[in-house]
Amino acid sequence: MSTYLLPVLILLTFVYAKIKKVNVYNSFINGAKQSMGIVVSIFPYIVTIMIMVQFIKISGLASLIAKLVSPAFNLIGIPSELCELVLLKPFSGNGSLAILNDIYTTYGVDSYIGRCASVIVGSCDTVFYVTTLYCSQIKVKRLFYAVPVALLATLLGTVVSCLLCRVM
Repeated sequence: MSTYLLPVLILLTFVYAKIKKVNVYNSFINGAKQSMGIVVSIFPYIVTIMIMVQFIKISGLASLIAKLVSPAFNLIGIPSELCELVLLKPFSGNGSLAILNDIYTTYGVDSYIGRCASVIVGSCDTVFYVTTLYCSQIKVKRLFYAVPVALLATLLGTVVSCLLCRVM
């Protein structure tokens, strides 16, 4: 069934466009032209966040901070083995996947740590990347409430993830 989903959606789009008398090719070309401006305006923000993530990983700052916060994370139910993942996830999805791979190699995919890490990576988003991407487009400069609330939601999602993995 899922094999046919994308072709069916494309076909339905063409049928709908035909009914509405929309020139699909010209609409596609106009959308592609407009997207180039968006890419150019977003690019500096994306490069900045990627450089920062690499700096944090390479410098060892992520490991140091993970060691410092692991007692607090243990109190709220997050295993200390997942501290670096929890700290890096709001910044980088790819960095989180690399840490997830290390966790799988060290603890196994079916271990409690491996299951928690999988749920955390699958359920939490990259807060700073998303904030950078969207807010750079809508020109929002004051993110006083948005970022802390998103980080709190990510932390709560992580705690609940670990709790559910412990129970199940």
